[in-house]
Amino acid sequence: MSQGTLYANFRIRTWVPRGLVKALKLDINVVAPETASEQFAKDFPLKKVPAFVGPNGFKLTEAMAINYYLVKLSRDEKMKAQLLGAEDDLNAQAQIIRWQSLANNDFCIQMVNAVAPLKGDVPYNKKNVDAAMDAIAKMVDIFDARLKNNTYLVTESVSLADLVAASIFTRFFENLFGSEWRAQHPAIVRWFNTVRASYFLKDEYKGFEFTDKPLSPPRKKKDDAKPAAQAAPAPAAPAAKAPTCQRPKHPLELLGKPTFALDEWKRMYSNADTRPVALPWFWEHYNPEEYSLWKVTYKYNDELTLTFMSNNLIGGFLNRLSGSTKYLFGCLTVYGENNDNGITGVFMVRGQDYVPAFDVAPDWESFDYTKLDPSSKDDKELVNDMWAWDKPVSVNGQPKEIVDGKVFK
Repeated sequence: MSQGTLYANFRIRTWVPRGLVKALKLDINVVAPETASEQFAKDFPLKKVPAFVGPNGFKLTEAMAINYYLVKLSRDEKMKAQLLGAEDDLNAQAQIIRWQSLANNDFCIQMVNAVAPLKGDVPYNKKNVDAAMDAIAKMVDIFDARLKNNTYLVTESVSLADLVAASIFTRFFENLFGSEWRAQHPAIVRWFNTVRASYFLKDEYKGFEFTDKPLSPPRKKKDDAKPAAQAAPAPAAPAAKAPTCQRPKHPLELLGKPTFALDEWKRMYSNADTRPVALPWFWEHYNPEEYSLWKVTYKYNDELTLTFMSNNLIGGFLNRLSGSTKYLFGCLTVYGENNDNGITGVFMVRGQDYVPAFDVAPDWESFDYTKLDPSSKDDKELVNDMWAWDKPVSVNGQPKEIVDGKVFK
């Protein structure tokens, strides 16, 4: 009787479970979800891989859980002890879980945060990419410190910790860790080459190549040169003027020109230190009769999953607000962690009504809007915190760290 079906494809988190099925000789069908899309979507509505269906309809998601389950299906007790840690060695078992978690969560997430913008998969934001690269460097130091004096991450044999971590490192070596980086981290490179050559993963690395140079920020596209104007034809006999079709004005244009210089504030925010310089300038020049302040919160925070996906949602919304650029400034931030995060922020809006500024975006009603009182100490502090990103967000009385976000300016 078959032990189940594993859904796996090119995604890096599917490499280890697929390798375990082969190496442990498990009676499991490995299926690409693309070839069974209807059944896959029925069994796993989130459509995430890897995913596993066992006997009697038993279903399992999340790479670490599936890896553990597959190893436990093996009858090779020696192999179980090698991959999971010996039954009488609690320290090794815990360390194997620890290294898997670090690689599969924080390390992988920061890889996506760095690589996706550099490849152009999401809009490039230097501040976000630099923050991701800093986080990556700190975690690399942790791996390096261990591997300088040890062959593997936990024991003297390849464990699940090594398999999971090496698979995640693959995307780094393909995109970020060029020849110069590898020369500076020989211990990690030696370990990576050893693990990828193991019988668990060797089939996954056919065609793999190290990158020589890391990805660089995408270049801004220059506008195509405008064609030279053609010589004007000889004047024709005057004709009756056709009625002009004027572009409709933005409703907020009817409010007239404000005394508060929005463009100057945007330059100040971009170029000066936010907390010590830009924010004091803002409060000195802000005119509450011309602009109102609004707390903006996503209505469906309970449906958000990965933080980088939440940040992509913000990016799409802000792009659709471009028609109100002359009348808006603000920040939307992502707080929390994967599978427990939310979106909130603060905007300054021309006039006293938020609707004319936000309804240019088709999805504007996916957010709640709460007017703030600039004379209130608490509301003023909220504005400062949302625009400085240097303090946790208070959610139901609990502090939540800001992990990402975007600025509309």
